[in-house]
Amino acid sequence: MLFKLSLKNIRKSFKDYAIYFFTLILGVAIFYIFNALDSQTVMMNVSSNTRDIIKLMTNLLSGVSVFIAFILGFLIIYASRFLIKRRKKEFGIYLTLGMSKRKISMILFVETLFIGIISLVVGLAIGIILSQFMSILVANMFEADLTKFTFIFSNSSFIKTLIYFGIMYLFVMIFNTINVSRCKLIDLIHGSKKSEKIKLKNPIICIIIFIISSCILGYAYYLVTNGINSLANAVEIFKPIIMGAVSTFLIFWSLSGLILKIVMSMKKLYYRGLNSFTLRQLSSKINTTVVSMTIICLMLFVTICVLSSALSIKNSMTHNLKTLAPADVEFYKTLDLTEEIANSNWRYNINMIEDSKISARETLEKLDYDIDKYLKDIIEFNTYSTDDILIKDTLGSYYDEAHRLYPLADFNAKEEFIKLSDYNKIARLFNLDELSLNDDEYIIIADYEQTNIMRNESLKLNTPITLLGKTYSPKYDKVINGFYHMSSNHMNTGIFIVPDNAVDESIRIQSVIIGNYNVKIEKEKENIENIVRSIESHPYASMTNLQTATKLHIYESSVGLGAMVTFIGIYLGIIFLISSAAILALKELSESTDNKERFIVLRKIGTDEKSLNKALFNQIAIFFMFPLLIAIIHSVFGIKFCNYILSSFGTNQLLPSIIMTASVIVIIYGGYFLITYICSKNIIKDR
Repeated sequence: MLFKLSLKNIRKSFKDYAIYFFTLILGVAIFYIFNALDSQTVMMNVSSNTRDIIKLMTNLLSGVSVFIAFILGFLIIYASRFLIKRRKKEFGIYLTLGMSKRKISMILFVETLFIGIISLVVGLAIGIILSQFMSILVANMFEADLTKFTFIFSNSSFIKTLIYFGIMYLFVMIFNTINVSRCKLIDLIHGSKKSEKIKLKNPIICIIIFIISSCILGYAYYLVTNGINSLANAVEIFKPIIMGAVSTFLIFWSLSGLILKIVMSMKKLYYRGLNSFTLRQLSSKINTTVVSMTIICLMLFVTICVLSSALSIKNSMTHNLKTLAPADVEFYKTLDLTEEIANSNWRYNINMIEDSKISARETLEKLDYDIDKYLKDIIEFNTYSTDDILIKDTLGSYYDEAHRLYPLADFNAKEEFIKLSDYNKIARLFNLDELSLNDDEYIIIADYEQTNIMRNESLKLNTPITLLGKTYSPKYDKVINGFYHMSSNHMNTGIFIVPDNAVDESIRIQSVIIGNYNVKIEKEKENIENIVRSIESHPYASMTNLQTATKLHIYESSVGLGAMVTFIGIYLGIIFLISSAAILALKELSESTDNKERFIVLRKIGTDEKSLNKALFNQIAIFFMFPLLIAIIHSVFGIKFCNYILSSFGTNQLLPSIIMTASVIVIIYGGYFLITYICSKNIIKDR
């Protein structure tokens, strides 16, 4: 009998609470899809370097999945709480008819078990199908060959999904049992009629708290934008985060009291249509609304920032590769190491001192690599530096202001110099603008946005430098875009281009060789690439600090890193978005169930269906839009903060990322809103 009753309850609940089942199924499917990436990438034809990145990505996703499991577990328990609340009267009738609480708990146990099985089966089936399309997306992200595409079933992801969701449902069963055992008969019978008393908060207190919380929030915004350099360490970054979270709660708390008071004072608006009813319905659950609204708002804020930043990094890194890695290979090594430097820096050791006295070409000869045989368009040059010219010395009178604005910057670092003729060779190879100088001038080339601001201020002051006894003045009052080290992001914080006679071998610090592979067929580049990589295993490699950067390696690493960040961002963002929307939807469905009798009363006094539906729509719309609106405001500053931290990757691809993020929110969040409205309208119908 209990078994049949449980099945009947599932069929009855399925129609009114389709969102609950939909969310569980969606959660299972997404969990399986992202944990199946490891199996899907096995069939891709990629290099060993890309394979290592994919392995790192799947390991990180496994770690993130533990966090995701906690979120989904909380969501399931939260949903179960509202389902039980909706059925309190039903359970009260069971007790009145003589059924024990143990049997009611058994009914809930069987129901939860069946719901779990149905969700797992359907979710896994959807996940397995969609994971095949995910394989195509993964291959596109890593730009891999998918000629060996086959249907993939991930045993590890299947087992992990079963274990994680099995544990979640077990906790739900325990929670339901405890919840029912603590209920009193009178509370169960009248549970649907009970609502929180509307307490009109003191408007003066609300205004004061709103002003204080707005000031706190404004200061938090300032810290993550214009005042970001005042955050001296990683721990202080949490200060604006905590301030933002607390002020968000206080703003919701104060507005929840103010809005009711303000609208009630506006008689025409308050008594128009069913506005008074709608507002009272919203206010009747004011205490729980403030907490849940705060949590949902912060989750939406994280979703927007994570999705926008992750997609922006991927797009920017892909865009950067076209300009920041223009040559096939670059060799560079530090020259003239001293014993002190070799012992104090982890990059070097005492055995490298002897090799540091020779050029990169000579080192490559010792490594049995003939650059004239394997390379063309070869450029060989040195860079220079001196203890007499530090960054703080080149800022002139702007140094004090720069130190105040950028307390974390290393102003005691040495400046780097390149001869004009050497840089123009690089410029021709890299398709950059060639430069010209008088004998007493210098130019700064840079491409790192944050330090460009500081450099430009010092150049506007016409700050001179004295190099090897001669004084030079800036030719321009701003930095010129340029670089010589190949990479996947903008990392050049400033290099001085000086006349050829401004430096000599006494201050050389680095030997550099840049060139293209000497092949006619593009596919042959991989063979020379393998030869370059084999240098690391040469016996002499441990005797030199020679480093290598190749276009292919940079490309693979950048694509891999971009894909890794994107997948983790999408994984977290979608789960947070689904959780936020599902919590709101389940809460509103529960409210609709509680308010069903009130809508019936409105019908009896002559209210038409159009007005009832409009009141219901407005109520749900306010609940969905209020936290989203605050989250969007937070995100404006949050994205600026993320872009500052990730500025070396470039922000030129931010707009497409924001548009894509907005599209995802409209589809998922908007979809939940529409489904909630449709289901709620179905609940309040007079049948």
